[in-house]
Amino acid sequence: MLKFDEGKVLKNMEGALKLRPQINEVIDDVFSRGFSNVCWLGIGGTYASAMQAVVHMKERTELETFYENAAVFLTTGNKRVTKDTFVVISSVTGSTEEVVQAVKKCKEIGAKVLGFIDKADTELASLVDYLISYPLNEQLKFFMVGDRFMYLAGEFAEYDEFYSEMDQHFAKGIVEVEKAADEFGKEFAKKHHEDAIHYFVGAGNQWGATYSYAMCYWEEQHWIKTKSIEAHEFFHGMFEIVERDTPVTIYVTEDTQRALSERVARFIPQICGNYTIIDAKDYDVPGISEKFRGTLSPFILHAVNNRIDVHVEQINRHPMEIRRYYRQLDY
Repeated sequence: MLKFDEGKVLKNMEGALKLRPQINEVIDDVFSRGFSNVCWLGIGGTYASAMQAVVHMKERTELETFYENAAVFLTTGNKRVTKDTFVVISSVTGSTEEVVQAVKKCKEIGAKVLGFIDKADTELASLVDYLISYPLNEQLKFFMVGDRFMYLAGEFAEYDEFYSEMDQHFAKGIVEVEKAADEFGKEFAKKHHEDAIHYFVGAGNQWGATYSYAMCYWEEQHWIKTKSIEAHEFFHGMFEIVERDTPVTIYVTEDTQRALSERVARFIPQICGNYTIIDAKDYDVPGISEKFRGTLSPFILHAVNNRIDVHVEQINRHPMEIRRYYRQLDY
């Protein structure tokens, strides 16, 4: 398989899961001290992960939890962020200016901040109250934070059962999803690598990932124009510009908002002949109970997207690391 290192994928996934004792130590401390709410703060891809964390929690918990864009927070603020707020951030480089300044503002307010920061020797890492340094799998780390909060609040009775299955089977299962999706990813890339524009539709805990995939992968890394749309908003404007040859991809999850994407999937054949439906249910993750699969849909679909990306990159001969403007110019 093109650009696929099974051992590396396993190591990265298992390494992220092994952070859970560190995460639990932090959240247990925060919970015991008391807090008013949880703010997931980010920008770009980390903002998308923040969206996913909130969707993951909001139907399960009475705890107040919300996401905030770092740039908007700097300009407009948010009165819900107080000295009793617990803020969660993530950063690869530790140098994203908006996040650095937003964390400084949080500290001025008196909020406590947990930072998942890949580089532990950066200014951002020195600003946070709790630092956990490990690369990749941002969404998984965020979900582990949310799950611990819900467990301590008495809202996740199956916590131990869920993570027992995760520790034993999740990493291997994701490897198998990538293998199973490779041929699909290759054919999808052949068909769509030169699209003038591509529409991505998602819902539920996949919406943040859909937003991120369109923006951070196809636009930023492949330089292909896209639009992301929430499934429940598809019928309120966007579908009027879909024609026979318009490229549309619909992600279908197994969470409670599955029906929203299914509605789009049922409708789309009436107006379009260039659509693709990517359904998490089509990919097996052995050892994971049916009742937990909805939670894991974004990770399954991310594995499928990984195979699309490597083949688009190969066909277009454009390494995904190359940027025209990002961190190349002042802005």
